[in-house]
Amino acid sequence: MTDKYRTIKEQAYEANMQIPAQHLALYTWGNVSAFDAALGVFAIKPSGVPYPDLTPDSMVIVDLNGSVVEGSLRPSSDTPTHVVLYREFAVKDGIRIGGIIHTHSTAAVSWAQAVRPVPLFGTTHADHIQTAVPCTPYLSKDAVERDYEKETGNLIVTHFREHELNPGEVNMVLVGGHGPFAWGTDAAKAVYNGAVLEEICRMALNTVMINPGATPLPDYIVNKHYQRKHGPNAYYGQKK
Repeated sequence: MTDKYRTIKEQAYEANMQIPAQHLALYTWGNVSAFDAALGVFAIKPSGVPYPDLTPDSMVIVDLNGSVVEGSLRPSSDTPTHVVLYREFAVKDGIRIGGIIHTHSTAAVSWAQAVRPVPLFGTTHADHIQTAVPCTPYLSKDAVERDYEKETGNLIVTHFREHELNPGEVNMVLVGGHGPFAWGTDAAKAVYNGAVLEEICRMALNTVMINPGATPLPDYIVNKHYQRKHGPNAYYGQKK
């Protein structure tokens, strides 16, 4: 393992091992990447390799042109999506994104297959983002045939631009008919946000099953819960 990539390879490995630990995917249905902005590269899970067979050395280093810099295995088939999100959100927008997760977790995929944003019904959701979880439309036929994984990233970016969503605050999205992506300040935080997204989706699904006419949480409660964790006068948790 090249020393300069050691940290992100270890971060990517540990984060990918959390996918089965957090019950976010069956078999090989998920991947996490860890980004080094200074080096302009990220480490990502190799394609189709079962989680028990992974090691830090098996992580693949990819640059922001999508080229493999180091590694003997093929990177995840979703690598072009990660490239687009890092280039557009972390580099172009200057958002501090150090990790991205994509899985096929059940509740999140259920909302994605319904092509519906996840309503902000309660304070658990509001503790993390102040909006419904966005859901993109389906990719067009032309986009799928042109460059499916790259165009998936472009679709997410376009959806955020069109709906004026800040990826530094809204750190999760559903891709219509496909599944969830989430990101964070590092790979571990991306997994955390991916797990939060799955739980929010499960809670919302239960909510509409219990009460199909449920309405979103009032803005004044949303703002209170979000600001107490993320605002300038946040008081949740311990002082650092």
